[in-house]
Amino acid sequence: MTDSSPRATGPKTGAIKRLHLPQKLRNLELFLLLIACAINAGSIVLVQLGALGHIDTQLVLLGAGLSVLVLALHIVMRFTARDADPFILPIVTVLNGLGIAMIYRIDIAEHESGWASASVRQIVWSALAILCAITVMLVIRNHRILFRYTYIAGLVAVVLLLLPLVPGLGHEVNGARVWIGIGDFATFQPGEIAKIALAVFFAGYLVQNRDSLAMVGTKFLGMTFPRLRDLGPILVVWALSMSVIVFQRDLGTALLYFGLFLVMLYVATGRLSWVVLGLSLFIGGALIASQTLDYVNGRFTNWLDAFNPAVYSANGGSYQLVQGLFGLANGGLIGTGLGQGRPDITPVPQSDYIVASLGEELGLAGIFVILCLYLLFVARGFRIGFAGQDDFGKLLAVGLAFVVALQCFIVIGGVTRVIPLTGLTTPFLAAGGSSLVANWIIAALLLRLSDTVRNQPRLVV
Repeated sequence: MTDSSPRATGPKTGAIKRLHLPQKLRNLELFLLLIACAINAGSIVLVQLGALGHIDTQLVLLGAGLSVLVLALHIVMRFTARDADPFILPIVTVLNGLGIAMIYRIDIAEHESGWASASVRQIVWSALAILCAITVMLVIRNHRILFRYTYIAGLVAVVLLLLPLVPGLGHEVNGARVWIGIGDFATFQPGEIAKIALAVFFAGYLVQNRDSLAMVGTKFLGMTFPRLRDLGPILVVWALSMSVIVFQRDLGTALLYFGLFLVMLYVATGRLSWVVLGLSLFIGGALIASQTLDYVNGRFTNWLDAFNPAVYSANGGSYQLVQGLFGLANGGLIGTGLGQGRPDITPVPQSDYIVASLGEELGLAGIFVILCLYLLFVARGFRIGFAGQDDFGKLLAVGLAFVVALQCFIVIGGVTRVIPLTGLTTPFLAAGGSSLVANWIIAALLLRLSDTVRNQPRLVV
């Protein structure tokens, strides 16, 4: 006789659901990827029609090669991360493609062409970054293996931060000593990779020491403040951030590292007092630096008094900032159209000021869409973290998503004069190989986390 009871059919029904859900997620991702690739191809064609009046198939074919690599990553995920989030990969694909289209637009304006142009280099770096993401998906099958390498990740981060200070290896670009290279060519910014290593280290360290950081302290003004002996970690990271400002002359990177640690510390402990102490330390250090370091003082002067003719025309003055604001204003609500603006008037429009370049040609509406894509990316990252059952995965996902959010705020806030301008790059959009590689690795780690955090037993240390 055939047993038709619910006990016999229940497991089969559950198995069918588990088979169908991953397939549905990956099919949705494929559909969105095809739309993203079409948007990227259309952006390059519109740039060519707007700036050249005809279509050049060379760059379109190079862009198609990137689409093939992205689809290869999608296929890898069908076998290695079937439960991964279906929105992250399409989002970073379209952001990367829009960045390439705008960099190509600036190459046309500056009469750059061939393999030495910034757009072709960006495509090559994008291909390398996607290959790194594929490697991460194949090598790291479970995010919890990274917990074993907590202190190694911290050591790697410190080494990467110190590399630009090594004589003969470090290079100074636009006043900041954050690059390493061979000969006279700055080729890589190790601090971009360091932010990933720091996120792994902070997540592992806070999981191990959360109880002492969260449960013990003294109450004052309605908040529980930590004991003096528990202040060591935040003081060490504060000192590291200040040293980046002093020795590498990079205010943005210092803010990025310290903000990353502060948010992960708050998520781990739930203590608002840590945020108050951390912000007080960083703001105090930044104010002291603004009065004692010419580099930091110049950033604050350009921010507060940008339209002063003396500041505008000074060497290292506010010319770049004001030109970027004029470009954004020229774009208006719907922009001049791809290929029909003048983004090349602003200094370094393909890296520091690519947001202003996009704002001129896509307008406020285009910038709003780009910001929504970033917002969705960060929201998916937070969702991945808070949906997980192990503390390490939660902290790592939140940290990785927040570092992208904070970097966007620092860069776009500087371009729009909300905060002082720093030298960070806009994730996925701006020209820069090290930034692309690091951010694609972040996307891959979030994809891996989204696949493995579900139905995992809680991490016990």
